[in-house]
Amino acid sequence: MAFDLQKLDAMLASYIEKKKLPGVSVAVRGPGGVVFEKGYGIADLETGRPIDENTVCGIASMSKSMTTLACCILAAEGKLSFDDPVSKYFPNFRVPGNPEQDVTLRHLSMHTAGIPPMEPLEWSIALNTPGRDSEWAREMKRTAPNKMKTIDQVIDYIANCPYPTLGQAGEYMSYSNEGYAILSYVVDIAAGVTLEEFLKERVFKPIGMTRSVLDLDGSEAIAMAGGNITRLFEEDGEGGVSCDDHWSILPPFRGCACVKSTAHDMARYYQCLSNRGIIDGVQAIPAEAVELLVGAGFPEQEKAFYCYGLNKRTKAGHVICEHSGGLHGVSSQGAFLKDENYGFVALCNQGDSDPEPLVWMMLNMVMGLPLEESHRWVHPAGEEFKEPEMLFGKYICHEGIPVTVEVFKEDGKLMARNDYGTMELTYCGGTWFSTRRLDTGALGRMHFLIRDGKAWGVQVYTRIYQRIEA
Repeated sequence: MAFDLQKLDAMLASYIEKKKLPGVSVAVRGPGGVVFEKGYGIADLETGRPIDENTVCGIASMSKSMTTLACCILAAEGKLSFDDPVSKYFPNFRVPGNPEQDVTLRHLSMHTAGIPPMEPLEWSIALNTPGRDSEWAREMKRTAPNKMKTIDQVIDYIANCPYPTLGQAGEYMSYSNEGYAILSYVVDIAAGVTLEEFLKERVFKPIGMTRSVLDLDGSEAIAMAGGNITRLFEEDGEGGVSCDDHWSILPPFRGCACVKSTAHDMARYYQCLSNRGIIDGVQAIPAEAVELLVGAGFPEQEKAFYCYGLNKRTKAGHVICEHSGGLHGVSSQGAFLKDENYGFVALCNQGDSDPEPLVWMMLNMVMGLPLEESHRWVHPAGEEFKEPEMLFGKYICHEGIPVTVEVFKEDGKLMARNDYGTMELTYCGGTWFSTRRLDTGALGRMHFLIRDGKAWGVQVYTRIYQRIEA
């Protein structure tokens, strides 16, 4: 199939320039191998060293599907079951209010264990990463009960969490890094080797990911990179950027966010998953494991559904599986077209950036759609929500420094205000709304959860904020 790579290149470059992203590496792979690979911008602010498709970058939460893929391989081999209660592996594990045996590995993998957004990952980063001295880091250090350096400390905090449990296991989806921290150690126990070793031998080597590693502090990635590793960029608040080499260190959250890789390697990874575990004509990953990861056990629908470490959705007759990631100096997005042998990735070396539209462009090229077409899956219903008073009030999320969102009506329009700005809400059917920041135009989504005539919570992207009673 012939693609207009020149047009793709121009659109990618235009977006990266418009957003003032310091460095981005992208890759697309298909049945014939590499379709497109390129780096845009720099990997080092001081030297101007360019970034390319082989530059080692962080991938942050794109690591999660690797942890669940390890679980799927072990399940295919009969070494664990997703129906195993978490307490089988960690007897002290509890989600307050839920029966001990009710929370399973499946619930952790799908973020449906009832665990509310909480602070341990942020505490772990702030207390274990050298060189962090921001207002955020100081507040995290002030509030942390310990260094959150061990999985037992994470499990103990979940069991004694001061915030209400979200519901019964399996009832609601709310993104939980703590659940994936636990899964990392479940792999250790079930496999009889560390997750790091398992990924190296059973995922990276078979797929041919020669520049990929799971390491806690970046030291192995630096040794592997041969000088071609990015520095970590952040906006400096004055219209410029700064960069450093302080990789986020969050010891018990290894399988959540600690893989370092390249656009070239990650495109191979996603292509392999797209092709039922086959890459370069070789069955690198058991097909049964890939089926467990994103297969028929999960629905195919326009609204994204979280499987095991990957979102799954449909568009224009294709099934897209995808995930994003973000940490200090890391903004990442990867995807594949299920059963079509195509993988896509964009890795940016600046935190709090949005590479998702870059992956949409690459997907659109392969899917035969206009490159600029949006992949947002909440659409205006063409009518107003008739009972907005159900939604009015304030909601809170405790992941890191607490963030609140308040819903109200102003000049006849339904609005929301959080710590970053004010948004206009547009009704999209059910209790779904799209959001638009008034100052920046940034788009988002909210899904309100109703009980006894009013919203008890609102899912902002993938986190459930709970109502604060007046």
